[in-house]
Amino acid sequence: MRQSARSNTALFRISRNGDQADLPTFQDAARAASRFPGAQSHAWWTQSTAQPARARPAAHRAVAATAKRFGLDAARRLRRKAEFEHLLRQGARRSLGGYTFYLARRDAGSARLGMLVSRRHAALAVERNRIKRCIREAFRLEREALGALDLLIRPPYGIKASPEMISRLRQLLVSLKP
Repeated sequence: MRQSARSNTALFRISRNGDQADLPTFQDAARAASRFPGAQSHAWWTQSTAQPARARPAAHRAVAATAKRFGLDAARRLRRKAEFEHLLRQGARRSLGGYTFYLARRDAGSARLGMLVSRRHAALAVERNRIKRCIREAFRLEREALGALDLLIRPPYGIKASPEMISRLRQLLVSLKP
């Protein structure tokens, strides 16, 4: 093979017997780290039963254990279908300012919220979600004063989400206080 060849075709010249190509071997320089590490352990891989579980920082648990001060976590929401049906059938119904409220007092705990927002309220899911955000914000701001109350809110049809909606709903929630 000629050393002065500059094209790739020179690498594949056929030898004299016609069935073998003369391919040179290239020697790569040694690399500091390989592309695929072999026996390196990774902390994010699952631990086997033979290995002890790695210690987690205690501060992480303390932060996760505390409830969000202003959030609407599972303890502050009506989540089950039975809870919604109970309020719709047996809860006290009040209509104020176009909103329909279904209420039920409880012995202890904080106020819990449920919402009934359908396509009749807004055809687009984006608009329905904005309405629900406004209801959640008004509830969040007035939740402490409501006490132990299960509350299901149905907004008026055709309502638009706005800061005025939040302030109006806050006024209505204040009037629901015992």
